[in-house]
Amino acid sequence: MANDYGLKTTFYETDNKELIALFTPRACHQSYPRITHGGITAAILDEAIGRAIMIHSDSATFGVTIELTITYKKPVPYDCRLKALCRITSNRGRIFEGTGELYLPDGTIAATARGRYLKRTLGQITDESFTDEQWFAVDDHPEEIDI
Repeated sequence: MANDYGLKTTFYETDNKELIALFTPRACHQSYPRITHGGITAAILDEAIGRAIMIHSDSATFGVTIELTITYKKPVPYDCRLKALCRITSNRGRIFEGTGELYLPDGTIAATARGRYLKRTLGQITDESFTDEQWFAVDDHPEEIDI
């Protein structure tokens, strides 16, 4: 989707069924000077946990947030590549739960999250149509990402 202020995030599945989100927040995402807004931190962790269900279900399953708890540990700068690492911790019926961490470039954990989600198909969420290229596979996937 075209969004000049979007996070332009790239998502990768790991061999142990976790999801990595790589993104670089910009000045338009700041709250205090040189600090990324906490809502952006929450949004990336929410999105990554919600997408991690696709690893455990089929790619047509999405998560709609029921509950999200964020613990902020460090200020998050912008204009540097950040990484979120998320996983599913419970997957029962229509509800799943997950956790995740947002890492600073030096490997320090800046924030943690845990959330509960309702499983939905894209058709249950929106009547907009999306192409696979907007949601799925990237051909230039790296062989390794430091975790």
